Amino acid sequence: MTTQEIEIRHLQQGAPGIEIMQFSEKNHFGAIPDSVRGPHRHDHYFCFFLECGSVQGMVDFQEMDIDQPALLLSCPGQVHDFRQAEQVSGWAVAFDAKYIDQSARMVIEHSLANIAIIKLDEADKEWFGQVFHLLSAAVNEDQQAQFQQQLIQALLNSLFYRTVNLFQLQENERIQAVSLRGVEIVKNFNLLVKANFQTLKKPADYASRMNITVSYLNDTVKSITGFSSTWLIRQEVLREAQRLLFYTAKSVKEIAFHLGFEDHKYFIRLFGKTIGTSPASFRKTLGRADQELSKSTTF
Repeated sequence: MTTQEIEIRHLQQGAPGIEIMQFSEKNHFGAIPDSVRGPHRHDHYFCFFLECGSVQGMVDFQEMDIDQPALLLSCPGQVHDFRQAEQVSGWAVAFDAKYIDQSARMVIEHSLANIAIIKLDEADKEWFGQVFHLLSAAVNEDQQAQFQQQLIQALLNSLFYRTVNLFQLQENERIQAVSLRGVEIVKNFNLLVKANFQTLKKPADYASRMNITVSYLNDTVKSITGFSSTWLIRQEVLREAQRLLFYTAKSVKEIAFHLGFEDHKYFIRLFGKTIGTSPASFRKTLGRADQELSKSTTF
């Protein structure tokens, strides 16, 4: 069911900037709180640690299929939708970005990957399991000691540091043959695009902000990602358009203006050319698919 806006979920009022929960194979997915299931954005970080089982869903319209053991880290603003789960056990923690080391956050936010899914071996699985247990005990302590908040923050940062280290190692394996300068340019470009895609639509706009030439930006982005700068900008715009079409009841015209298009007809042509169908047809198709999935699932 669509709404006028994509739901943004917040941490509970009065909570210490962190919420943590454990779930087991005895849970079916419908029993998991709203902080985990259903399409929505967070205004905070969300970490999902899968010890056993499997989960399927989407993060920003990229299909994900998480098998045991693994860890998913969702950044503020991403739309994620858990849809299917089998024999799931693990942990979920939501936390305010202010508690996390900013330099560690930047590793994730400047990443070339849109989704941070980290594969874990048995040693990693055991380590994260122990830290989640300790963090849960600290958060749920009945009697708050003098340094309780510092303890919670230290445990949370240890979890985040380990996550970032593993993520960086796995990402480095994918880009080890690429120059560090080129990777840094692409990371900065991606970050700028995510922050400015509604107003800046041309590679020249981003090259100017990065103090490099357009040709250098285009060549670097193409060599590392395999796609042009224009294509990546367009994908970010259309990814947000897909979110709004699927998760809200905004009209196509409203969405076009929201995304910075003065001519909504141009937006419709661009969407159709890139996605392969019109915005209206895209909305109807996904709506029917979502209804069929709702009928077939038992969660």
